[in-house]
Amino acid sequence: MTDDESDEQFYRDTESVAHPKLTDRQLAMLAPLGTKRIVRRGEIIFKAGQREVPLTIVLQGEVEAFETREDEEQILGIAEPREYMGEVGMLTGTASLASARGRSEEAEILQVPAKAVRQALAELPGVSEMLVRSFIMRRQRLERDKEFAGLRILSHESSREGRQLDDFLDKNHIPHRLITFESEHGKQLCSRLHLASQDLPALITGNGMPLRRPSLREAARIAGLLRAPVGEDESEVFCDLVIIGAGPAGLGAAVYAASEGLKTIVLESYAPGGQAGSSSLIENFFGFPTGIGGGDLTYSAQLQAHRFGASFSMPSRALTMSFSSGEYRVSLQSDGCHAILRAKCAIIATGAQYHRLDAEGREDFESNGVYYAATARESRLCKGSTVVVTGAGNSAGQAAMYLSEHAAKVVLVIRGAGLSSTMSSYLSRRVEAKENIEMLCHTEIRKMMGGKLLEAVELENTVTHERRTVQTPAVFSMIGAKPCTDWLPPEIERDEKGFVKTGAAVANSPAWKGAERIPGALETSIPGVFAAGDVRSGSVKRCAAAVGEGGMAVEGVHDVLRTYA
Repeated sequence: MTDDESDEQFYRDTESVAHPKLTDRQLAMLAPLGTKRIVRRGEIIFKAGQREVPLTIVLQGEVEAFETREDEEQILGIAEPREYMGEVGMLTGTASLASARGRSEEAEILQVPAKAVRQALAELPGVSEMLVRSFIMRRQRLERDKEFAGLRILSHESSREGRQLDDFLDKNHIPHRLITFESEHGKQLCSRLHLASQDLPALITGNGMPLRRPSLREAARIAGLLRAPVGEDESEVFCDLVIIGAGPAGLGAAVYAASEGLKTIVLESYAPGGQAGSSSLIENFFGFPTGIGGGDLTYSAQLQAHRFGASFSMPSRALTMSFSSGEYRVSLQSDGCHAILRAKCAIIATGAQYHRLDAEGREDFESNGVYYAATARESRLCKGSTVVVTGAGNSAGQAAMYLSEHAAKVVLVIRGAGLSSTMSSYLSRRVEAKENIEMLCHTEIRKMMGGKLLEAVELENTVTHERRTVQTPAVFSMIGAKPCTDWLPPEIERDEKGFVKTGAAVANSPAWKGAERIPGALETSIPGVFAAGDVRSGSVKRCAAAVGEGGMAVEGVHDVLRTYA
């Protein structure tokens, strides 16, 4: 089956999920939440790039969704009576990907505000399951649509900034296209939009306007990701719980906290998912017998948290944390937000990052040959080539197996004697049996070479000191774990490696002396502040364990707040 045939089959199989019809009962449940209006042919209902777009239910007539690109229109979908216009952005609050207008001479529609839709998804099970499933499926179909452009990145092929912009939108699940300046299409776009070489990379928005050399923050604003938790004239924002980090632990905490009625704000410095989100396939996660992509798992968790009312802001890096007495004991400042965030409790879930390789020239190829994730995006960059993966844990094994399906050869560089003590047995057996994976034990990368892009690496056997050069456009580094705790104040105690101490390890901390209770198992040296997941000292470095710790931390928050007292 060709790719086109596979796409056609996918669209046929998912049509009923993506475009269901509302029943009389479902219409009756939604009607009190919205307002009716009449639209004429061609009358705009909402525009691409608009945020907080209402759910548009067709009662009579027809409406259509469309995309405008270079003065040409593409019809993306038509809604008939009992059908509706809406997608994932209504859950997440991101910008609309398309515009909608009346198609028939006259159409009667019911518009439900986005805020009311999110409330309905949490409180009306009779409609929530169908709406959420259709929203997710519509996004999947749109991402697979080769004709849909969405946001477009116009960049030089070797541009580090262009690749980082592509990675940022990809990890945040924003549909977009990367167009190289060197291509015929790229040259035509530059000419039409009057873009010079020094203007690149450029982000072309849904209305066709280019944003020259945008920062990630500017790209997030265009995509609707950057959501300030306060208005422009507010200097403070108050919440029950702030969660710093949206990896498995932070997402797990957000789902439990929001579903249990806590006003929850999540700050994420780059994109949800953490290390798990960068994994191509997690096969030993409970409940998924055939495995699940890390990005799919964590994206679903994010949507789940949104459904229950959690608020996300990204990229939003926590800069400072301070403490005071009173109800709102934790104060946070984050980049890009002028207001101070005051919370009754906090959960630190910033996780850990892979160590940077100590190899000559490595800094020159960050994002242009050195990667810390192995997803579909990275696999496209090295299709048919020889790639190098360094590491001996499950993440390295999963990356090697995934890349072996796309690359001509995978060289797995292992500092130790083998995989038996560091990788799950099912995975190590697969790696060892895969014909196009070459394992090099007692080996380290010493040097990286190339022009603007990585071209080769020099490897050294640490036993024989023999060196060899491997021609490769990509190195995937998945070694070690460095906790993301440098930003924390000294009051939050850490162990010798920088991981946050909790429970009995902080019972004698100054803030706990004379306290009426002992610290909870996941509570830090400051009462009311918790740590969960990989960032916590002594935690089990597994995705499922991190999710569980997120839930446990929320239970500790309830104890502090006496929610159920």
